[in-house]
Amino acid sequence: MIPRTVYESEHELFRESVRKFLETEAAPYHAQWEKDGQVDRALWQKAGEQGFLGPTIPEQYGGVAVDFRYNAIIDEEVSRLGLSGIGWGLHSDIGVPYIVNYASEELKQKYLPKCVSGDIVTAIAMTEPGAGSDLQSIKTTAIADGDDYIINGSKTFITNGQHADLVIVVAKTDPDAGAHGTSLILVEAGTPGFEKGSNLEKLGMKAQDTSELFFQDVRVPKTNILGEAGMGFIYLMQELPQERLSVGVNAIANAQSILRQTIDYVKDRQAFGKSIATFQNTQFKLAEMETELASAQVFVDKCLELHIEGKLDVPTAAKLKLMSTELQCKVIDECLQLHGGFGFMWEYPVARAYADARVQKIYAGTNEIMKLIIARDLLA
Repeated sequence: MIPRTVYESEHELFRESVRKFLETEAAPYHAQWEKDGQVDRALWQKAGEQGFLGPTIPEQYGGVAVDFRYNAIIDEEVSRLGLSGIGWGLHSDIGVPYIVNYASEELKQKYLPKCVSGDIVTAIAMTEPGAGSDLQSIKTTAIADGDDYIINGSKTFITNGQHADLVIVVAKTDPDAGAHGTSLILVEAGTPGFEKGSNLEKLGMKAQDTSELFFQDVRVPKTNILGEAGMGFIYLMQELPQERLSVGVNAIANAQSILRQTIDYVKDRQAFGKSIATFQNTQFKLAEMETELASAQVFVDKCLELHIEGKLDVPTAAKLKLMSTELQCKVIDECLQLHGGFGFMWEYPVARAYADARVQKIYAGTNEIMKLIIARDLLA
């Protein structure tokens, strides 16, 4: 194994505490949560008590002001245990940073302490039925009316949609200004006119609550805007590298975990009177996967280092997201094949991982969009 130098001793102590918590408080219940379509909300408060939510949040708002490596450790441990239903990554890696980076002091004081404690679960409402990766095509509007905005529109595929207490809504405050008319606005659950649709039934990530959201004449104060009106598209572009880093961290950790489990399986599984680990095809497949994952881990760690230094740019993050998710799906597919018919059974982690992994090539910008970003950088 190539030593990972991105983490230090205190990070590994933190990793151990996260792992023990997940093994005790999440893993035994995850199968039931898959049937329920969402995790037990009490898990969020328990995680908050341990400091596992929004660890990068500044101390004056209840956080511990550590760097993103702590988020990455949580992401890795969640992925290694196959706990796809836990929406902490969306909350801590994606939702909360918008509030930290762009909200007014009043909004930070109001919401961030509860984001740390687990009393507030965040979601970000970008995707619409007619606008996925093309954020400039969103139709949801937030029209000024005195001291308020009135929001109308709908969103879909929203992670943490059922649990969300606070939603960052991407809306057009100036519908005629294209990307320059996009803004980010905070909307609390329970605001009149804001409705959550039913929990969506998905191919994978079955324990993750995912919803449609509907906004009909939802009135919120103008003070709920994040940053400046019309700057939303720029803010989204600035935050997407961290989101794509988070996806990459999850992808490689999950694939590594499934490979380790597959190695144990092929050692035990018998065919033609001997362990299938003795077959040359099995050995070659394992060697190929291990080599590719070891190489990918180096790139993930380098991107994590760059991000900590504030140097992870959009094209590099796109390369990471593209490479890591394609490799994740490839490795898990190969591992499922090595399991034979048992790999198709839901009780085996490789089957659930196969279903869970597929969306990784779609969200945070489809992999086709990643290729466009990379190509444009090459040809600039």
